[in-house]
Amino acid sequence: MTVHRSLFTSESVTEGHPDKMCDGISDTILDAMLAADPHSRVAVETLITTGQVHVAGEVTTEAYADIPGLVRQKILDIGYDSSDKGFDGNSCGVNVAIDAQSPDIAQGVDTAYESRLENALDDLDKQGAGDQGLMFGYACNDTPELMPMPIALAHRLSRRLTEARNSGAIDYLRPDGKTQVTIEYAGDKPVRLDTVVLSTQHADGIDLDKTLAVDVVDKVITPEIAALGLDADEPRRLINPTGRFVVGGPMGDAGLTGRKIIVDTYGGMARHGGGAFSGKDPSKVDRSAAYAMRWVAKNVVAAGLAGRVEIQVAYAIGKAAPVGLFVETFGTEAVAPERIRDGIAEVFDLRPAAIIRDLDLLRPIYAPTAAYGHFGREELDLPWERTDRAAALKDAAKA
Repeated sequence: MTVHRSLFTSESVTEGHPDKMCDGISDTILDAMLAADPHSRVAVETLITTGQVHVAGEVTTEAYADIPGLVRQKILDIGYDSSDKGFDGNSCGVNVAIDAQSPDIAQGVDTAYESRLENALDDLDKQGAGDQGLMFGYACNDTPELMPMPIALAHRLSRRLTEARNSGAIDYLRPDGKTQVTIEYAGDKPVRLDTVVLSTQHADGIDLDKTLAVDVVDKVITPEIAALGLDADEPRRLINPTGRFVVGGPMGDAGLTGRKIIVDTYGGMARHGGGAFSGKDPSKVDRSAAYAMRWVAKNVVAAGLAGRVEIQVAYAIGKAAPVGLFVETFGTEAVAPERIRDGIAEVFDLRPAAIIRDLDLLRPIYAPTAAYGHFGREELDLPWERTDRAAALKDAAKA
């Protein structure tokens, strides 16, 4: 039988990419508010452009946050600390326009449909979803962390690029950068690294062919692909394929919160409900339910119930219980998908208050997720990456 071969590509960006700067700023503000008031309601959007940062949104909190100070420090931490790099956190303008959360939204979150109209007595029925919407979770056995290989490698390269800059191993690098990885699949198994594209901002006057390309291959690309466990003989390497990349960051492109949702999730290998994560507290199911779906999907694969799974959940604003749950196993299931779905419903409580409780989400844990992906980040010990319910799920699905 002939095995179908195909190429799949995913991309990542560094923390100095303007969109990721905005995600990082929004989540830094969120974390500061959750640290002082865990029940803060936060929806913060950031726009960044040459010399300016604009922060807007809706917040209801007992906390005080020095937003301009947080913005400047985050920019400096990323590495934009000089006009020579095109942006300086010390001197940029910061404009803040924050209002309170709409009372019409708040009433549905504070007193859910089940509590208001169905006289539900369970405390977990009191909190409704912060919006309608659909969220997806995904897991597969491409990698030990159960992530698709293309996005996993793209993130590793982006992190390695930033580490090379921060450590001084490649001291002429600047914060902005992008990576892209193309993997050849045989059926649903990753077998070969086909192409790596890497673009990195750099200081002026660097020889791109004799210096930058050599350093990036030796100190960024080679160390990461050596640990892959798949054929990486002579992959195509495209390093700064446009040539010079001195003007970068907010001087090169304006940035916005929530504009890298595929980078944040599964690199296009799974569907996406459209909701961004950064700057949102966990009462927003765009974030908390997407995290819960990753938790569920990872436990499905860890339990051996499927080799690849995508799970959709859907909510109505102001209602606690989901209005839909869908499981897709792509023909890799060990038991019928409907049994997996029923097992999920038995083992996981997907009401927003239960998700927040079970994943302990009222904590300042979000800023580190703003760059290099929200999933597969084993170094962060994120609760939605745990496979703590795999055994119970396996028993429930096979009962």
